[in-house]
Order: sequence, then C-alpha cells, then structure tokens
Amino acid sequence: MSTESAGAPSAPSTPSSASRRRARPSRFIRNIITLIALLHLYVGVRLLPALPITWVGRVLGALALCASFAVIVAGARARRVQNSSFAANLAWLGSLDGGFFSSLAVLTVVRDIFLGPALLLAAHGEHATIETASAIAVPTLALLATVVGFIGARRRPRVVDVEVPLSDLPPALQGFTIAQISDVHVGHAIKRDFLSGIVEIVNTLGADLVAITGDLVDGPVEQLRVHVEPLAGLRARHGTYFVTGNHEYYSGAAAWIAELRRLGLNVLVNEHRVLTHDGAPLLLAGVTDYSAQQFDPAQRSDPQAALAGAPPALRPRVLLAHQPRTAPAAADAGFDLQLSGHTHGGQFWPWNLFVRLQQPFTAGLHRLGSLWVYTSRGSGYWGPPKRLGVPSEITRIRLVAERRS
Repeated sequence: MSTESAGAPSAPSTPSSASRRRARPSRFIRNIITLIALLHLYVGVRLLPALPITWVGRVLGALALCASFAVIVAGARARRVQNSSFAANLAWLGSLDGGFFSSLAVLTVVRDIFLGPALLLAAHGEHATIETASAIAVPTLALLATVVGFIGARRRPRVVDVEVPLSDLPPALQGFTIAQISDVHVGHAIKRDFLSGIVEIVNTLGADLVAITGDLVDGPVEQLRVHVEPLAGLRARHGTYFVTGNHEYYSGAAAWIAELRRLGLNVLVNEHRVLTHDGAPLLLAGVTDYSAQQFDPAQRSDPQAALAGAPPALRPRVLLAHQPRTAPAAADAGFDLQLSGHTHGGQFWPWNLFVRLQQPFTAGLHRLGSLWVYTSRGSGYWGPPKRLGVPSEITRIRLVAERRS
C-alpha cells in the first residue's frame, strides 16, 4: 500500500520518479529484512563452527544460509505477483523456508541460553561434546518441527464443540448451533480444494447458522474468485454470515464484500439481523475489523452502531468480530457472545506466547464481565505452512441455558 494520503497535495513527478518511489521499500520493511539477515548471520556464527564438518561443509552451510535469506525475502515479494505459477511456487517455498528458519533461529537462541550453564556444570573434557551435540540437535529439531508442523497445517481442520451458557435463553434456542469458520487465508498456498474440504465438513454439522469471522482471503478478487466459489455451497437453516478481517482490507475489502454477497453470503458491516428460530428471536450482529478505519474511516468498527434500531430487550445478542480486542466495546454495547478469530491460537511455538501482548485472548472460551468471547484458532494458516501444538479448527458453538445455582 502507498504511504501517501489519497487527498494530500503533492508535487508533480515524472513517471520514472514515481515508480522509483513506489518501488522503494518502507523503513519498516527494510528493518525487517535487516533483522532477518542478522538472524541468519547469528545462526551461522553460532552453529557452523560447532558442527562436526570440514571447512568445505562450513562454506556450504554459509551458502545455504545465504540462499535461505534470499528465498525468504524473494518469496515475500512474490506473494504480490498475480497470475504467475513461478511467483506462486516461490512464495510457497519462501513460506516453508520461513517456518523452518523461524524454528532454527529460536532453537539457536535456546541453545545459547542453556549452553553456558551446561558447560559450567560439565567436566572440562565434555565441553566439546556438549557444543557439538547441541549444534547438531538444533537443525535436527527445527527440521522435525517443520515436518510435523507442515502436516498439521495441511490437514483438514477438526471440529471443536463448545457450549456457551447464556442466561434467560429462550427454550426454543436451547441447542442452537453456529458453525464458525475463521482465518482460512485463501491465497498463494490455500486454494479451492482446501476450502471445499472445509465446506464439506461444515455441511455435515447441520448447523443452524454459519459464521465466517474474517481473514478469508489473501489476495484480490480477480486472482482468487475461483478458489472462493465453494462458499456458495454452504448450507445452514439461517444462512451464512461474514465479517471482514484485516486481511480483507489488505486485499480490497469493498470488492470482496461485493463478491461474497454475489455468492449468497450475508456480509454484516456494523449492522445486525434479527433471526426467528422456532418462534424465538436471536439478534446476530457483525462489525468490521478492529483496524478497518486505517483503510477506510467510514468503516470504523462499532459494536454500538451495529445495534442501531434493535429492540432494547431482545436477547440473546451474538456479535461476529474478527479480533478479540473488540470485546470491551462489545461488552459495553450489551452483547452476550462474541465470536472472533485473528490469533490463529499463535499457530506455532513460541509465537503463541506473544499473542497476549496484542489481544486479550489467544484461543478458546473466555468471559469479560457478562460477555462470553470465543476465539477460534482458525481453519487455515497464514505465512509458514506450520501448525505445531495449535491445530486448526471448525467450531460448533452450541447455545445452552445457564444453570442456576
């Protein structure tokens, strides 16, 4: 995205100078690239001298690390190239390499943390053995984590059953089910077949309602339209509802909203619907992504606005909101349940430990005052094709009456 304001005046520029300005990476991107380069250097300095290999092996190892850096950076840039099988394959390879190197770098840091104390406690003659064995263990464990994580990422998401107890739930809504899909990230790696598998699973659940809580796509409509078409086959008594995630705004939210409506999905943009289920009403609302105002000020996420015109006493009230950090505003607006995603549950260690720095909840069912919040671990993945200890999911939410003590 351009960093210039759409309406800001600017000095005239020639096409060549404008193209050079667009091609120049931002300071943030340059810092990220520098960090990745330094981490590759760090891994090489810390591991290669300790491995039981000749100088030729160390040279080849250094070249492999240089190639890894180049593939990760080139793969990230290739994601923006449309309609190119070479770019798609390069993006896939860069993501896979990124997942491997992430584990390699983290395990190198872990090795260094424990290596000092281990050497202090070991006999002098054992120092070389410990350094060599630990240096071998790091890439071995990184490779194992990548293989296991790849299998976890590419397998079909499992169904997770969750009961949400609500006070004063009408008897007709006892057992009302919502099938939640979130964070599929259809794009350079996840295609039509993967999404078709998700639709197939959802349709076996016989849910009363299907909710898609954002980050469905990673790319423009023109590129991914055919891969998203299976969503038209979703079946539920009260239909399928969708709210935007931050990645929809990276990918052209307005075009995606129009396309999903064309496929028959109900897109909720800070608005609500009142559903009648066996004679009992249920209010379902949806808000735009928490960060939407950064892309379009008119689409600022607003749970209170989503209730405009709703009967004040109507319960229960269910909100679809991509990010868990919408929860405080949802609680203030008087919602009973919020369904979210965004976090992927952290996707793989150790990044799952850092989610709470940005979001109030990482995964699962939590309570904020009188508001229940369920955060899905996501039905797909983003970035590295890697899920380690954090399996993907399709969630079957079941509303039940709260037990009175």
